[in-house]
Amino acid sequence: MSRILADTVAFGKQYMRSGVAMFFAFAFPIILILIFGAIFSGAGDVRISMHVQDLDDGAYSDVYLSILENITVVDLEVIPVDQNFYDYFEQEDLSVAVLIPSNFSEQVALALAGDPSAAGYVLLYGDPSTTSFTTVTEIVDFTLTNMSQALTASTPIMGFRTEVPESLGGLNFMDFFLPGVVGLVVMTNTLYTITSTCAEYKTRSYFKLLATTKLKKHEWLLSKFLFYTVLLVASLLLTFAVGQALFDMKSTLTPLAFVFIAAGAFLFLSMGMLLGSIVKDPESASAVANAVGFPMMFLSGIFFELASMPGYIQTIAKVFPLTYFNDGLRATMIENDVNTAIVNLVIVVAIGIVFFILGSKVMSWKER
Repeated sequence: MSRILADTVAFGKQYMRSGVAMFFAFAFPIILILIFGAIFSGAGDVRISMHVQDLDDGAYSDVYLSILENITVVDLEVIPVDQNFYDYFEQEDLSVAVLIPSNFSEQVALALAGDPSAAGYVLLYGDPSTTSFTTVTEIVDFTLTNMSQALTASTPIMGFRTEVPESLGGLNFMDFFLPGVVGLVVMTNTLYTITSTCAEYKTRSYFKLLATTKLKKHEWLLSKFLFYTVLLVASLLLTFAVGQALFDMKSTLTPLAFVFIAAGAFLFLSMGMLLGSIVKDPESASAVANAVGFPMMFLSGIFFELASMPGYIQTIAKVFPLTYFNDGLRATMIENDVNTAIVNLVIVVAIGIVFFILGSKVMSWKER
């Protein structure tokens, strides 16, 4: 028994000295609890914004609006009738909106009078891949069904139709998921690897050895940038080809998409260079990279739509560079929105430059 206890203590001491092991044993579950707790623990308090335009302004549309106003989880946002519904949707960058047509009350009245061909329909317009669209669909379906049942016990006389913006026509969920996957691959392949590499080079004095050669610091960094750019472009091409072959994706590989790959590689390599230069050893570097990478992974719109998260989480997400990378990639590959893509690209490059300058100052590249 004494030998067992002695070996247990010895192994425990060795384990406790591992930064990676300690991270996944203690820090990792705490990070997950904090992230998912922030996203879901307040689910009962989160209110859904429903943008509705009432072109009918009749008795039954007024009743329907009052029903929506009395739903505790709904914040009703009325779109002015003098606004073009579709233009408003684009200008406000909405995920979903509801249009009550001008003949809604008339159709409901005709249906109540016995006209079998009459029914009051509302239009549900938006992006079906988003969680907010799904939530609003359930609310609209539930409220219309209950209102119809309250008016008559016969065949339902109200319902809804869905319409997808032309810019999203023919796209499926995998089209929207792909940019997030690409962003995740870019971050994990560069941030995690270069953080550990820089820490190892510093600990083992490899940088001091390199300083004795003709290789310059910027040349070493450029070589890493070129390697990861080529690697990640190849990964993008392969992932895109598999997605098209298996899931019939309709998104487009634009020239800007490849520019984003290069910009993303530069950004996360620079971030990793900074982190790897300030930690003490490779194991600590892995723990630090995970502590930085995991929040970005879950709070940058890859797995969960930011619009469905609490407001303060959306504010935090705006701090993460991966958010702008994902948004820009979606803008160019899915929405064909060049202006939005370029704005996000500029942000990604600017953040990358900041990290690069800081990392270059911290990284030691000389003999001492």
